[in-house]
Amino acid sequence: MVSTSSTAQGFGLDHLPYGVFSTGGGPRRVGVRFEEGVLDLFAATGRPEFDSPSLNAFLALGPQVWRQTREEVRALAESGDHQIPLADVVLHLPIEVADYVDFYASIDHATNVGAMFRPDGDALTPNWRHLPIGYHGRAGTVVASGTPIVRPCGQRKAPDEAAPTFGPSRRLDIEAELGFVVGAPSRLGEPVPTTGLADHVFGVTGLNDWSARDLQAWEYVPLGPFLGKSFATSISPWVTPLAALDAAWVDLPEQDPEPLPYLSPGATRGLDIDVEVVLNGEVISRPPFRTMYWSPAQMLAHMTVNGASLRTGDLFASGTISGPEHGQRGSLLELSWGGKEPFQAGGREHSFLEDGDEVVLRYSAPGVSGDRITLGEVVGRVEPSRP
Repeated sequence: MVSTSSTAQGFGLDHLPYGVFSTGGGPRRVGVRFEEGVLDLFAATGRPEFDSPSLNAFLALGPQVWRQTREEVRALAESGDHQIPLADVVLHLPIEVADYVDFYASIDHATNVGAMFRPDGDALTPNWRHLPIGYHGRAGTVVASGTPIVRPCGQRKAPDEAAPTFGPSRRLDIEAELGFVVGAPSRLGEPVPTTGLADHVFGVTGLNDWSARDLQAWEYVPLGPFLGKSFATSISPWVTPLAALDAAWVDLPEQDPEPLPYLSPGATRGLDIDVEVVLNGEVISRPPFRTMYWSPAQMLAHMTVNGASLRTGDLFASGTISGPEHGQRGSLLELSWGGKEPFQAGGREHSFLEDGDEVVLRYSAPGVSGDRITLGEVVGRVEPSRP
């Protein structure tokens, strides 16, 4: 849970993101953010899907209902009725997460990581330009922005150590990402084409994929991320509908070689979303989502091409958002080049996260009215490991 105190800028009628709120310790209900208030949708409409502790019942109704409701919500917001001051509400995890998949869609991030860990070989693995690489994460540890992040413990073995040891992670990191929230499910055995993004995905949310790099480095061969990732993933309390991003679609960077046909038709668009990474009050990076190599539609198509079905509440993430410049790197691993090149933030040197550090991820995008919309931010403060 997180109490709120933010500005109205970027939360006008062209945005209207959905979330779950409560007041005075009462039940959780669905609301929409408008300027410095939250529109209580159950009080305004009486619809039972809004008298709920998650967005899932509403998301399951599908894209036609989403479109109709957005028009209704716009009129309700303009009326000023049934709105609660933002300062009077507590925000919660907006969805009941069904499954969580995390991709690796930034060519700049993948190239940086490859150069660090395979300095004498190819930075990109042979499959990277042919498919969106991903791993299946842990849905039960997706938490709302503002939830404290307890430093994880586990096995780690540095290259210069003779044997593994157990203890708190020494290389705790962030990954600035964008999450995509599935509303309408699909049938088992029926892949979703790249043209089906808007039929199934309701909207986007800011996401921080916290990562224990020392645990990850020791465990990931041969099956990939596990305990180094599964301890916590933070998301914004607000889910921005895809309809609010109509003005943000842009062409993808050139994909070479051309992807296989199931990844090509209708998948040529990315999103122009700017990200800010803030460490202890200081902006340390500004990653651009528009440079991502693989599109959201391609991620969705690849995730289901084997017949895996979608469920309401599924969450898939982009992977670390990084651009080609040093100041556009979306992880501390890259900003410090594996800890070898510490950077300055808040008047002291940093490589990886220390206890007490606070990370805030901020997002903005072009709005349909010409102004920028502000997606919900993602906040997390590191607490010491627990026995």
